Amino acid sequence: MNAKSILEDKGTGVRSIGPDATVFEAVRLMDEYKVGALMVLDGDQLVGIISERDYTRKVVLKDRSSKSTQVSEIMTCDLVQISPDASLEECMAVMGQNRVRHLPVTDEGKILGVITSTDLLILSLNQKDHIIQQLEQYIAPGP
Repeated sequence: MNAKSILEDKGTGVRSIGPDATVFEAVRLMDEYKVGALMVLDGDQLVGIISERDYTRKVVLKDRSSKSTQVSEIMTCDLVQISPDASLEECMAVMGQNRVRHLPVTDEGKILGVITSTDLLILSLNQKDHIIQQLEQYIAPGP
């Protein structure tokens, strides 16, 4: 299983916002979409990520206004990305090493989708359940 197949299973929709939008608009969209982060796109180019963590640390704790602060002022620009060919294990390692919960999958600068830590947790659990079922069938085959 690789990043491309993970996206094919979950869908490739990307929740995004522009860099000139306000932080208030970004938080409203995160709430509407029930997500913890949005990809920041300038046209079709990925330029950053804005997360709930960015909001709390760079707006709330610094007593800034979410209605007058632009996304570009607080977004994370130093992006961790993965190629569509990266394995499930590589995705998990990159997320763990970089302490990120949202991993953009990009190919030649274009964003194909986003893998989240929740996606990887669900996949890992499903794989373990499948292995357990196979072992149970092997140990106690049915009639």
